[in-house]
Amino acid sequence: MHISPDNIIYWQHGIIALNGTILFTWIVMGFLVVGSWIVTRKLSSDVTISWGQNLLEIIVLGMVKQIREVCRHKPVELLPFLGTLFLFVAVSNLLSVVPGFQTPTGSLSTTAALSLCVLVMVPVYGISRSSLSQYLKNYIRPSAFMLPFNLMGEISRTLALAVRLFGNIMSGSMIAAILLSVAPLFLPIIMQLFGLLTGLVQAYIFSILAAVYLAAGMEVQTTHKKDESKGDG
Repeated sequence: MHISPDNIIYWQHGIIALNGTILFTWIVMGFLVVGSWIVTRKLSSDVTISWGQNLLEIIVLGMVKQIREVCRHKPVELLPFLGTLFLFVAVSNLLSVVPGFQTPTGSLSTTAALSLCVLVMVPVYGISRSSLSQYLKNYIRPSAFMLPFNLMGEISRTLALAVRLFGNIMSGSMIAAILLSVAPLFLPIIMQLFGLLTGLVQAYIFSILAAVYLAAGMEVQTTHKKDESKGDG
């Protein structure tokens, strides 16, 4: 059993290789695209709706509720990005029950890429609240001496997101592999079910932390704009 899908090579030509991480990531993306198309192609506002639309509404309303509880901004602003993060991580972990499937979140390259997306979107949402110059000023508040510390904070936060998700998923795979060699009958099945629950929890935690970081960046912009308005008055 491969602990990381990075070690699974399906095709290679020179320095170009198709490993398990890339292949399984494409599978998850394809699953999400096709699933989204099937669920949303016949949306209805009638009293009686399909099970797919009912499931979709439950998921979306749950996400909106969680975003509203985490930050004071309109959930519709953060829902597309955070919802995509949650669904990708959750589906990746849930598909691990399929024989032969290796979850791409068990690769540090995948979790690092997801964390970099959060790193990029924090200033994007922050700048959307004011301007580029106003956002960059946050790194030198209350003085320019804080610039390296603020930059280190951004980098360490991104690393923490990547390593946390990768570590939890990889440790679950290692435990399952060890139990499979020791007790190959019933115990691995129980651990697999427990792993599904853990996978959903990890998807939830990753999305919530991303929401906190995004909300913090947006809140700083709102606070400084209010302070400047009071100063001008």
